[in-house]
Amino acid sequence: MTGLQDMQLAAFGEALASSAATPGGGSASALSGALAASLAAMVARNTAASEKFADRAGEMNEVVAEADALRSELLGLVDADADAFTQVMAAFRMPKETLQEQAARSEAIQAGYKAAVDPPLLVCTRSLRVLELALQVAERGNPNAVSDAGVAALLAAAALEGGALNVEINLGSIKDDAFRATQADRVGAAQAQGRALRDHALATVRGKLG
Repeated sequence: MTGLQDMQLAAFGEALASSAATPGGGSASALSGALAASLAAMVARNTAASEKFADRAGEMNEVVAEADALRSELLGLVDADADAFTQVMAAFRMPKETLQEQAARSEAIQAGYKAAVDPPLLVCTRSLRVLELALQVAERGNPNAVSDAGVAALLAAAALEGGALNVEINLGSIKDDAFRATQADRVGAAQAQGRALRDHALATVRGKLG
């Protein structure tokens, strides 16, 4: 089966707009993060290729390598998020006629929800790193591409916040209080850092745009 990340943009848009449960906001958030990483890599490549910024070529090539890796990982999370939700739905379809079946179904549902936290949490943490790269290329990249760095920051911030929402909705169905608290703390910390980075990056961009 063709993965979501291998679809053409129009086909993915149609799948997202359909009444099907997947792909949904989690997959869209992962895609937003991947696009942000692509833009950060583009600005870095543009800078590294310019003789005017030859002294930054090594730094920018490092950004390129990391941003390309993050793009690949985030594209993988487009499918991972959808797959995780599909597993939750499969658990809900388990038989529940006997007490034993009910217990097994309940356990599978809880395990499914916990597993479904992982992809959007990874979207949060990876998008946070993309935000750091977006700030770096906004500050150090070719100023002719500074608007692209700004868009990278905005997309990465949206990906992080979208991932956080998907973590939160899954946590709401999990009965393990310690697990919920730990994951909520991780997401909250990522959001706080991400918002500060977004604001810093946009201020940098606007300063260079004059």
